[in-house]
Amino acid sequence: MSIQISAQHVKKLRLKTGAGMMDCKKALQESEGNFDKAIENLKLKGLASAGKKASRRTAEGIIESYIHAGAKIGVMVELNCETDFVARRAEFQELSRNIAMQIAACPQVEYIDVESIPLSLIEEERRLEAGKDDIVNKPEGVKKQIIEGRIKKRLNELSLLNQAFIRNPDISIQDLINQNISLTGENIKIRRFVKFLLGEGIDKSGQDFSEEVASLIKS
Repeated sequence: MSIQISAQHVKKLRLKTGAGMMDCKKALQESEGNFDKAIENLKLKGLASAGKKASRRTAEGIIESYIHAGAKIGVMVELNCETDFVARRAEFQELSRNIAMQIAACPQVEYIDVESIPLSLIEEERRLEAGKDDIVNKPEGVKKQIIEGRIKKRLNELSLLNQAFIRNPDISIQDLINQNISLTGENIKIRRFVKFLLGEGIDKSGQDFSEEVASLIKS
């Protein structure tokens, strides 16, 4: 007898893979509710549409801009798809606006994904963590585990695709893109982005610039 799978789990798998609802339910039943195994099963069957399209060329798209209220934070992002037809669709343009707003709302985000983060930065973060007082005297195995956990958390903070979507924190930006891949039938990728913060790099004596940016975003 197949196990009972909740609609919430089916929906989560669909958002993650872009596969059909019944295919997601069946994959979860076959994997006895194991989410990672269900994803793997869908990929093996060629049903995870986002995964299938990931290698397809994206040469079309749009450049979206967003200026936050008060005109002190600005973002430009290039979002790519496969055809100009999809680039002109309202859903694709809404996605690009949402991503631009997400970038503006995440002061720590500097890279598109974890894979884009330079190895030199990762090693520097690892060195800094290794020297912190709260772990310096711990056993080597425990110390290594704590460091790697903190590094993973830090890399996720720097990665745009790993951020919880500001309009629906139950999904990540990667999940949001996967939804739109399923909707449009085309591969979609964030190619690059740039943030502009008014006064960045200018000496502001007596002010904490990071706190200022955070207050601007909340305003």
